[in-house]
Amino acid sequence: MRHVRDVIRLRSAGMSTREIARRVGTAPSTVRLTIHRFEAAGLSWPLSDDITDTELEARLFASAGAGLGTRRGHRRQAEPDWAAVHRELRRKHVTLAILWEEYIAAEPGGYRYSRFCELYRAWEGRLSVTMRQSHAAGDKLFVDYAGDSVPVMIDRRTGERRAAQIFVAVLGASSFTYAQATWTQGLADWIGGHVGAFEAIGGVPALLVPDNTKVAVIKACLYGPRINRSYADMAAHYGTAILPTRPRRPRDKAKVEQAVLMVERWLLGRLRHRTFYSLAEVNAAIAELLTRLNEERPIRRLSVTRRKLLEEIDRPALKTLPESPYVFAEWRICRVSIDYHIEVEAHYYSVPHRFVRTEVEVRFTARTVEIFYKGERIAAHQRMSGNHKHTTVPEHMASSHRRYAGWTIERIRKEAAAIGPATAALCNLILDERTHPEQGFRACLGIIRLARSFGHERLDAAAMRAIDIGPRTYGSILANNLDRRPSTKRPADDAPILHPNIRGPRYYN
Repeated sequence: MRHVRDVIRLRSAGMSTREIARRVGTAPSTVRLTIHRFEAAGLSWPLSDDITDTELEARLFASAGAGLGTRRGHRRQAEPDWAAVHRELRRKHVTLAILWEEYIAAEPGGYRYSRFCELYRAWEGRLSVTMRQSHAAGDKLFVDYAGDSVPVMIDRRTGERRAAQIFVAVLGASSFTYAQATWTQGLADWIGGHVGAFEAIGGVPALLVPDNTKVAVIKACLYGPRINRSYADMAAHYGTAILPTRPRRPRDKAKVEQAVLMVERWLLGRLRHRTFYSLAEVNAAIAELLTRLNEERPIRRLSVTRRKLLEEIDRPALKTLPESPYVFAEWRICRVSIDYHIEVEAHYYSVPHRFVRTEVEVRFTARTVEIFYKGERIAAHQRMSGNHKHTTVPEHMASSHRRYAGWTIERIRKEAAAIGPATAALCNLILDERTHPEQGFRACLGIIRLARSFGHERLDAAAMRAIDIGPRTYGSILANNLDRRPSTKRPADDAPILHPNIRGPRYYN
């Protein structure tokens, strides 16, 4: 009321509305409204001394507050259940905009959105706080995962559900937002989300800004963070750089935090009543809602859509996309075994024999396996399934130089014969079954080294048992003490009979 008195006093002195607003520190519209209320109340300046602030307020605002749902000269609208609205807002991802859409669908003649919010705020009595930041055009793309997921029913009979994670990316200048559902937050899905974001944006920003999640940053550091190699390769393919946020500095990624909140409310809140049966259905629903968010819904106080800001502000500053999208690849450090093979995902791939016992780097995709030594590619293979078999290039072999760290086929046979006749027979069988005898080095060396733990007698008995039952499961035979059981097939001191035409006991079972 002190400001009201100042406004009326300055007005009576002949001062203009704008000058009054500047001196009082309020908007010109508020000054005009105050003068209108003062004149409508039949008051004149100067006020008498017996008019207190309480009485002045009552006379100026006598027509206001007649009811939350009424306005002077307007009919009363259908009143929402504000308690129910308040309860719904306590649920995750539900906003007043969603509840107003549901309310107006049930009551077409109800309050408009602004009045709906005004009435609820008057009932609830609290306001939210917002935060803003400024970003250069085409500079940064903020990326993160939403904290909540979308349930997907993967088995209709049992009702089993699996949570789909939501990858979120947002451009700093235009606030253009992208989201994608993935099954995990692993490296492959993380990079796949980036590739989808670049395609949706139609360009590449100068910087990628993730937080210090382990999938992106191996070791967080303020000055020199260690980036995952596959993630760095992806950034190099698109000609961009990675700038993780500072550890324990949430303000560095306030943009994406706000975008995550927007996605959770705009997407998850609207999808809460829907049931999905595949990841493709989730992404189709997300794409539909993102179109509405980016192209139809203007940014408040700017009155322009995110898509328009993207085309006008970010697009000229973005880098062009490469001719082909990035193909996800993983890196691994392996040591070449004495049989000049390295193991990748339960399969063995050959390298040139001169790199035996050398540490190499392996880059593998869904289709290829490449092996590097000091930055030079020394072998390449087609990716095979993890069946514990060998993929060997004949040029990688050197039959005249098979003495790898002192081990040869002859030495393996000699060591096996020293343990016992059954062990020698088993090793010979393993070596003869392989296309290249060197491929049996691992299994034979494993058998020979078991003699240190179990002794020659038990190992030879286990080899006899392994030949009898068919599979070469000598390890499980020793672990389960099956070698101690007497054999009913032949005397223990007789050498096993090996011939391709012998059917064996399994034929008669």
